[in-house]
Amino acid sequence: MGNETELAIVFADVVGSMKLYEQLGDLRAREMVAVCIDVMRAATDQHEGMVIKTMGDEVMSTFPTADDALNAAAQMQKQIAAHPALKVDDHAVAIRIGCNFGPVVIENRDIFGSAVHTANRMTSQAKAGQIMTTAAMVERLSPEWRACVRQIDIATVKGRSSELALFEVLWQTEDITSMVPTIAMSSRNGAKDKPHRLRLRYQGQEVIVDERRNNISMGRAEENDLVIKGNLISRLHARIEINRNKFMLIDQSTNGTFVQGKDGEEAFVRRDSMQIRAEGLIGLGKAPDSNSLLVIRFVCEE
Repeated sequence: MGNETELAIVFADVVGSMKLYEQLGDLRAREMVAVCIDVMRAATDQHEGMVIKTMGDEVMSTFPTADDALNAAAQMQKQIAAHPALKVDDHAVAIRIGCNFGPVVIENRDIFGSAVHTANRMTSQAKAGQIMTTAAMVERLSPEWRACVRQIDIATVKGRSSELALFEVLWQTEDITSMVPTIAMSSRNGAKDKPHRLRLRYQGQEVIVDERRNNISMGRAEENDLVIKGNLISRLHARIEINRNKFMLIDQSTNGTFVQGKDGEEAFVRRDSMQIRAEGLIGLGKAPDSNSLLVIRFVCEE
């Protein structure tokens, strides 16, 4: 019988390895995949992890903590993106990573359980250069790592009866920095005092973001605070939260979010974030039209 414990599980695989073999031939492609595997193994070893097995172009590892797992995953991405031996016709070979935290059964140096399957499914949700994870993992992260994670969607995962929230880990420094651009929407009186609340209105509904309720979500899914139906609107399209006394709009969608200030200045954000000020309109998936039933009106009150 195996032993049951809780671990962080990481799957990392080379994106488009079949195409590599077609382009470069078996020998050179295999050499490149081997370099990637070596990088994955080394990162795992350096961050208290254990490589459970390799499967062709994929590595499965476990870690005692969620932070250890993301430290290793970020190192894998950084080193493979910068590796001089992994360039093909000016394009870098890339990997994708999925991870999860949960109970596993350890047996004969292998691991089993639904948490393992979920981690593997996170890999299939990731694109080249991405690290994807779950709420179970995010809950166990340190504040530093949690600040580098954003929810981008809800997905149906094979083998699970309920939908699963998808989180992207922003491992690149420039990605983390880009989460806080601002749009200059001048306030009516030019005051620099910080707003006390943000009031959002949509089809007769009103939602307030303030110190008591410091974040709200918008999108097609019924669990959102503002449920907005539309062909261009994602299930979890965007959220607004208070961050360092600023109201930040964080887009998590496929088609992006548009913000129009009272003076007509318009900004667009996709899979990124921005500060909103003063008052104006928000459009999910397309530019806001003041006559549209789908427009969201906002005002920052001091």
